[in-house]
Amino acid sequence: MKKAVIVYTFIFCLGVLCVLACENQDWQRPPGLNCNLSYRALQPGEIVKVILKANPNVQKARIQFSDVKYPMGQDENSFEFMSLVGLDLGMKPGVREIEITAFYKDGTTERIKKEIYIINKQFPLKKLWVDEKFVTPPQKVRERIRVESELLGVIYDIFTPQWLGDGPFIIPTIGKAWPNFGERRIFNGKPRSSHSGVDISSPFGSPVKASNSGRVVLANNLYFAGNTVIIDHGLGVFTLYCHFSKIRTSRSAFVKKGDIIGEIGATGRVTGPHLHWGVKILGNRVDPFSLLDLDLK
Repeated sequence: MKKAVIVYTFIFCLGVLCVLACENQDWQRPPGLNCNLSYRALQPGEIVKVILKANPNVQKARIQFSDVKYPMGQDENSFEFMSLVGLDLGMKPGVREIEITAFYKDGTTERIKKEIYIINKQFPLKKLWVDEKFVTPPQKVRERIRVESELLGVIYDIFTPQWLGDGPFIIPTIGKAWPNFGERRIFNGKPRSSHSGVDISSPFGSPVKASNSGRVVLANNLYFAGNTVIIDHGLGVFTLYCHFSKIRTSRSAFVKKGDIIGEIGATGRVTGPHLHWGVKILGNRVDPFSLLDLDLK
């Protein structure tokens, strides 16, 4: 009995190691369609880049993952389709299926299915102390908070079918970047939602750059986030920049990677000047460092 337990444990561990080590997966089925997955890890908060190399007869392609449909963007210079799939911060471990559907010009379709195993991840706990009005907001601002929450929901429902990014993403400002994505936070002794971005400590007034090209969909002051900018990079990918002392862009502006969009500040719920940098993909909260690790054209 002990030998059997040891054998099963070894097989399970070996399987986990294989999943962690597999940063690039290729599979080809049916003929003429070649798919590739690349990622930093298969854990909550990570991103999976999916590439479909098709033939000229494929008109469009789509991914189905965890009941979410991800339309794939097409490279204008090739028959390659691409999408970024977000493994949300709150995703439970276990087997998940990625299904890719290729739609042909003659009206027929082909499907490719692949199972991936999501590994569990434990996030640390942190206690912070801030102005009490940002923990238990007074009655007079609760309507504002509700309206802002609905506005953010509308913004993150926007879907731009073209990829607007230009090559790999860059870190938006100088300073110490804290690996605090996913922290379970307690403010003034009260549990609050997990930290869905990373914090970058930088001197007050330091410039903040757009981490990639895209369209500005929000440039305004929010109660909790302070002076905030959100950029739509296409295909459901958004970057979020919070707590600016000064916003240096405007809504609807198209910004290029590296353009200055604001200055480091301490507006909203903060303990000092810093940048909160977040990423959402079709509503899924993912680690910006995972985005930095992707090889994008």
